[in-house]
Amino acid sequence: MLADLTGQSIATIKAAAKRLTGIRRREFQAQVTLDYCCGSPRRSEIVFGWGRQTVCTGLGELRSGIECRGNFSARGRHRTEEVLPHLEEDLRSLVDPQSQVDPKFQSPFAYTRMTAKAVRQALIEHKEYTSEELPDERTFRRLLNRLGYRMRRVQKAKPLKKNQGNQRHL
Repeated sequence: MLADLTGQSIATIKAAAKRLTGIRRREFQAQVTLDYCCGSPRRSEIVFGWGRQTVCTGLGELRSGIECRGNFSARGRHRTEEVLPHLEEDLRSLVDPQSQVDPKFQSPFAYTRMTAKAVRQALIEHKEYTSEELPDERTFRRLLNRLGYRMRRVQKAKPLKKNQGNQRHL
């Protein structure tokens, strides 16, 4: 079977498989494996460079007629709010007393004087979280931004400067 394939044929089959996705790709790879590799996923891995597990899944789908679905939503890292559901409530209870709304009402954000490092430390001290279960400081900065808090330094009241040009000397 492999003697029928030339280098150009193998390249064409690889290109065709690369253009397909999901169940269509697995079905194509399984059919090519049956036709040219005697149904051996290991041989198709050597000849075409495909993953053995993917080809095995495709062969099983062809044999049974049942489509395997990928659980794409479960992949990746979940947001901190999803991993620690009470964190948002605890964070708001600490940050809200230290926050104020924009005095000119130009933005919907609340300005807070607490830093992300201080918020993390306050959660450990007052809300009984451990340092290991809480994310790092950068994640807290992102979390505060997602919740609508912005860091703003408290401006001290500046005394008015006397303008020498406006005063009349008598």
